[in-house]
Amino acid sequence: MKKKEEKQTDNKAFSNECHKILMAVSDALYVIGGKWKLMIIIAMARGNSRFTEIQKQVTGISARVLSSELKALETNGFIVKKVAAGYPVSIEYELLPYSQTLEEVVGAMTKWGLQHREKIKLESGKPDQSEKQ
Repeated sequence: MKKKEEKQTDNKAFSNECHKILMAVSDALYVIGGKWKLMIIIAMARGNSRFTEIQKQVTGISARVLSSELKALETNGFIVKKVAAGYPVSIEYELLPYSQTLEEVVGAMTKWGLQHREKIKLESGKPDQSEKQ
């Protein structure tokens, strides 16, 4: 009876830990998930601060989606929208210090992405299409 009780306690601790991890990943994906958010942050970290500059760097994003993603990033404290009065009105986006908390995540994803691309390239025997550009 004691062993069964002990095993049940271990399973509960394991289950609680699993739930905690799943919730943390879910929260992270909610905030930075999707196809565009990290791409926008990376483009901004490389000096692109105006809407059109970001849109040019993040290939394939529509103006509507970019606008929506910028609002979401602003809501979550990663960026701030700065509007300068005048004619025409000048709008720039600026990364807030909180965005630097993603450096480790972006670095790990970059490293893994390069490694994965190399693996696929070796397995397929085909040259990397991005190298031709």
